[in-house]
Amino acid sequence: MTSSIQDKLKDIVALAKRRGFVYPCSEIYGGFANSYSFGPYGALLKKNIKDAWWRTFTQLRSDMVGLDGPILLHPKVWEASGHVAGFHDALVDCKSCKSRFRADHLIENALHREVEGLPLSEVTAIIHDNKIPCPKCKAVDWTDARQFNLMFHTPLKKTKNGEEEEIAYLRPETAQAIFIDFKNIIDTMRKRVPFGVAQMGKAFRNEITPGNFIFRVIEFEQMEIEYFIPPTGWESHFEQWLATMKEWCRLIGLKEEKLKLYEHPQDKLSHYSKRTVDILYEFPFGWSELYGLAYRTDFDLKQHAEHSKTKILYTDPETQEKYVPHVIEPTFGVERTFLALLCQSYEEQTLGEGDVRTVLHLPPTLAPIKVAVFPLMRKDGLAEIADAIFKALSPHFQAEYDEGGAIGKRYRRQDEIGTPFCVTIDYQTKEDGTVTLRHRDSMKQERVHKDELLTVIKNLMQTG
Repeated sequence: MTSSIQDKLKDIVALAKRRGFVYPCSEIYGGFANSYSFGPYGALLKKNIKDAWWRTFTQLRSDMVGLDGPILLHPKVWEASGHVAGFHDALVDCKSCKSRFRADHLIENALHREVEGLPLSEVTAIIHDNKIPCPKCKAVDWTDARQFNLMFHTPLKKTKNGEEEEIAYLRPETAQAIFIDFKNIIDTMRKRVPFGVAQMGKAFRNEITPGNFIFRVIEFEQMEIEYFIPPTGWESHFEQWLATMKEWCRLIGLKEEKLKLYEHPQDKLSHYSKRTVDILYEFPFGWSELYGLAYRTDFDLKQHAEHSKTKILYTDPETQEKYVPHVIEPTFGVERTFLALLCQSYEEQTLGEGDVRTVLHLPPTLAPIKVAVFPLMRKDGLAEIADAIFKALSPHFQAEYDEGGAIGKRYRRQDEIGTPFCVTIDYQTKEDGTVTLRHRDSMKQERVHKDELLTVIKNLMQTG
């Protein structure tokens, strides 16, 4: 067992693989950098995060609709958005070990100095003058900094024989699909500004990453909203959304002391933004961006109107005023939410006499498995009773049945995957119909009649 803050991430990574949350991608072929598979429990946790987000921001709000746009968009979309010309990072290579790094991250980590936006020659000079060592091999032997476009691209054949070909890009963000379908949404959904469009989906960035597990990967999922507002009064909408994002953090169980805000300086803003605030989380490797909120003005809709030669306007039904809506954009990363929840909920508890249990204190609504059902023994009809209870609970909760090994070991396994409730069927069950209901966090056990079990767990899920 490791206990230091620096080693906590290693423990979480080990647990994630051991218990089926996250696997290294293509491991049997030696791995594939910055890519991961989400195992059976990881897939369930991701689904629960996305379901909770969709319910919170779309289902429960009358001012929101959803969209599921494609990964491949017309190549001109990315020219209009500015990604083709400006979606770059400064890259440096260590000549000694051939490792690749983002130059700004290298400098920030070594010197605690922001260099985003500086000319490449100045970035190169800072690295060389300060003799910044390679984080991996400690050598001080760098290439000059150079621009590196973060978009993946693929040939797009336009004719059967492939004589005509152009480049298509895997989307680096989900937002543009919303912007280019704004006119369709207005025409079909009869929504009045202000209103928002929510979307969840994959995005791809050819990131130069320092690792940190699933914090920065080349294939990731975004939960993103484009909230369309009138040209004036954006400040109040921005503050409302910032408060809403903070409430989401509370809802999923992230502690307030682990969160803080970072206001982007005006001279460091993205080309489309007039104001950007990040919600930072204190990961084991330090404070890093969890979510972002940006005021994108009317940049995107105007760009697409200009490049497509299409009028993209909203007409106020009361005043008949026509205008290009402005946009507030709350952005949530699925993998970063997933990682923050693992970091937040992971605990190694010393129980006395050298006994240590590892537990994930995941909120019950997000836990991959809600209830595990165990027969104390396989014999004497206990397994049959347990199987019947499992089948009765399964339509209502993601449940798991386990009859192998000592009951204590089965409890510990469920603790490690964050299961909030365990049900044990024993010999007393045959006598009076009661079962043992065990609570993950307190390890408290109580007797509950099997006919009341569903109602009891439903109530605990709502209050837990």
